[in-house]
Amino acid sequence: MTVGRYAGAHRLTRSHPGMRWSLALAASALVFLAAQATASAAVRIETLSNRADLISGGDALVRVWLPKATQPSEVKVLVGARDVTSAFVVRPNGEYEGILSELNVGANVVKAVLPNGSGAQLTLTDHPIGGPVFSGPQIEPWVCGTETAGLGPPTDAQCDAPSAYRYEYKSSVTGQFQSYNAASPPSDVASTTTDQGVTMPYIVRVEKGAADRGLYEIAVLDDPSRGWEPWASQAGWNHKLLVPFGASTAPHHSQDAATSVLVDNALSRGFMVADSGLNVQGSDANANVSAEALMMLKEHIIDSYGPIRHTIGEGCSGGGLQQYMVASMYPGLLNGIQPNCSFADMWSTAPDVGECHGLIAYFEKNPSEPWISQIDGHHDPSDCEAWNATFWPVSEPGRASNCNLPQSEVYNPETNPRGARCELQDYQKDIWGPRPQSEWGPVERRIGEGFANRPFDNVGVQYGLKALQSGLITPAEFASLNAKVGCFDVDVNPTSQRCVMNTKTAITAYRTGQITDARQLATVPIIDLRGWSETAEIHTSVYSYMMRARLDAQNGDHRNQIIWTYQGTAPILGMSVAVAPEIALKSFLLIDKWLSSVEADHRAVPQAQKVREDKPGEAVDACFPDNGEHGEVTETSVCEAKFPHYETTRMAAGGPLSGQILKCQLKPLSPSEYNVTFTEAEWTQLQQAFPAGVCDYSKPGVDEQPSIPWMSFQQGPGGRPLGHAPTSKPLT
Repeated sequence: MTVGRYAGAHRLTRSHPGMRWSLALAASALVFLAAQATASAAVRIETLSNRADLISGGDALVRVWLPKATQPSEVKVLVGARDVTSAFVVRPNGEYEGILSELNVGANVVKAVLPNGSGAQLTLTDHPIGGPVFSGPQIEPWVCGTETAGLGPPTDAQCDAPSAYRYEYKSSVTGQFQSYNAASPPSDVASTTTDQGVTMPYIVRVEKGAADRGLYEIAVLDDPSRGWEPWASQAGWNHKLLVPFGASTAPHHSQDAATSVLVDNALSRGFMVADSGLNVQGSDANANVSAEALMMLKEHIIDSYGPIRHTIGEGCSGGGLQQYMVASMYPGLLNGIQPNCSFADMWSTAPDVGECHGLIAYFEKNPSEPWISQIDGHHDPSDCEAWNATFWPVSEPGRASNCNLPQSEVYNPETNPRGARCELQDYQKDIWGPRPQSEWGPVERRIGEGFANRPFDNVGVQYGLKALQSGLITPAEFASLNAKVGCFDVDVNPTSQRCVMNTKTAITAYRTGQITDARQLATVPIIDLRGWSETAEIHTSVYSYMMRARLDAQNGDHRNQIIWTYQGTAPILGMSVAVAPEIALKSFLLIDKWLSSVEADHRAVPQAQKVREDKPGEAVDACFPDNGEHGEVTETSVCEAKFPHYETTRMAAGGPLSGQILKCQLKPLSPSEYNVTFTEAEWTQLQQAFPAGVCDYSKPGVDEQPSIPWMSFQQGPGGRPLGHAPTSKPLT
């Protein structure tokens, strides 16, 4: 029998050296009597670790609810025709639970049958541990990293491998984590007391494994002499989970390492810390896959370690972006988030990257024209230069380093037109689908297939509009800029024409939550941490207020979000990302306090109402002029004066602070819309630049609509709603 969740791995079972079985028959009888008091009048089957239709890895933690007068010995549990009753026992938590193993990929009908033939059934749908579950066809080629991670050669093409375990301890001498050997325990093991009052040696069990073609790590306080069961967790775990999302943005075709899980702030207080390499935006720039990897990781944790009270996210830059997107697209995976130096999402950030590149190219060709900060909206032109230097190259499909692949496997329009395209939209082709034939370029026509649809459009965008209205640039400069700035094709070659996004792509962007929908964030406490540095910087503070504008517009307020601003470090190519340890700890403790207050609120009211009304008094906007060394300032006017926020290229062109309009609705070009006078030649230039009209930002974006949470891409691009989770049905 395969008892492990992962290929070649093992669960902590009777055969594991550290396992102790604690169930005695007398104790079982007593706890079962207690469980009966709350049992329903009919048999019911429930999956505990995940939705019944999203199970992965061949096993599932299942609870069977029995009528009050029914003894467990009277129940037979089947998976198809296979009798699995022996897997179920009344556990130390008083519940009748078991791990169902050897599930088939696909549908598995589970039945709980009473002697009179009545009972219940529930269909469990299992998916391979290598994925996918809902993210759609997986990107190819894919390079396994199990050997580099110390897990040995992969066991299959999905990069599966046996899990491995090690122990670390916190040294009372050095204050650092060091390798722990249970056979020869060191003498300098520190002790720690969790937030549940449990004092124990500061020893951490670290599990490393493979899932969804990613590498994961799990760390938790551990007594090496004891084992783990999902119904009998060790006392050192407080049943809370911290997920440290990783920074940057890149479309790697490789199984990369997770962010470090040795997070002292969390582990010392009893938190589990877990992460997958697919939760690092700098490896996996696909939020659907990131969410899927997190879901599978949480399923494994519940199956192997026990239930999770709440899950908290943290992480900077791309790690902040992922938190916003995952929490919105797949509500419930993250209960509270701490996005640091964040962006609202990937594709409403992309215009700043592409348009900064276009503006830089324009002014290089027109050196006699002035570049002032109001043209691009930022505090300083160096912000655009930082975007251009750091992330414009990620849009180049032939750049092998984007993919982390050998150049021989990468796209070249002449020599390898079918090679891996190392840019973002093709990495996400399972979301966007291929471009229609009417949009194909020469290479696509030659190979007979379209590259991925691109969610970028600048038709009607009036670059430098606010600068013109403020008298900072002349009508001639405004007309020349907009007539000549153009755009770029799918191979990022400059074009004189503007970029056009088709309707299908716009619908997909909004419907699937690729543009973060604040409606889905209403139930999530948010502490947005913003390191302020507005020169040579990509992490400009406007992005925190972009998300706030969406919360206000879509939810009526932003009471579930606070923004803490602190002084950023001197930037190097737009990477001012560090947060003072004191502020990081303060945020972590506050988000946990907030979630714990919500958890303790048993009122029959919407979760969003609880999040707002159970918000701690200290959860307010604040700034830290000296990084918290002398406390915080909560007076808004003082913080705004000390740490002002500026704009993006689209905002400088008249776009809204929310930044959610990907493709604008148009209005006719009219001289009356401007407070300046154009010459006939200048007006002709503008008519050529805007033949269909200019952006009307008083209206929503083209095809802008609420998102549908929990979308699956298994049936193709564009996604299909998963709908409600399967539930137990009476036997007929």
